[in-house]
Amino acid sequence: MGILNTALRAVTWWNSATLGTSLFTWRKGVKVGEDEEGNVFYESREGNRRWVIYNGEAEASRVSPDWHGWLHHTWDEPPTKKPLVKKAWEKPHHENLTGTALAYAPAGSIRRSAPAERSDYEAWTPE
Repeated sequence: MGILNTALRAVTWWNSATLGTSLFTWRKGVKVGEDEEGNVFYESREGNRRWVIYNGEAEASRVSPDWHGWLHHTWDEPPTKKPLVKKAWEKPHHENLTGTALAYAPAGSIRRSAPAERSDYEAWTPE
C-alpha cells in the first residue's frame, strides 16, 4: 500500500477504514472471513458486534446478501462456515451502480450514447 493510500485511510472514512477503526479492529476484532470483493468481515471477541472493513470505497451495496445477513444478525453462522444455498434463477450480486457511468439507462434515455430507433412513431410536421 502506498504512502498516499495510507494518508487517505488516516483522514477519510470512505477509503477503507479510518485509523480509529483500524485500532479498534486490531484490539477487539476477530477476522471471520473475506468476500469476493476483498471486503474483510470481523466480529468482536464477545460475539455481540460485527463489522466490515471495505476494500476501497465504503459502499454498503458492495456487501453480498450472505454477508449482509450475517452482519445484521439474521443468521449466526458466517458464509465461510455455512454458505447460503443459491437457487438456479438467482443472479450474481452486483453493487448499486446508480450515479455511475455503468448505471442502467432504458431505451430512449438521454444518457444513452445512441438514441433508440423507433418505427412506431412518426413526428408531426405542419403543412
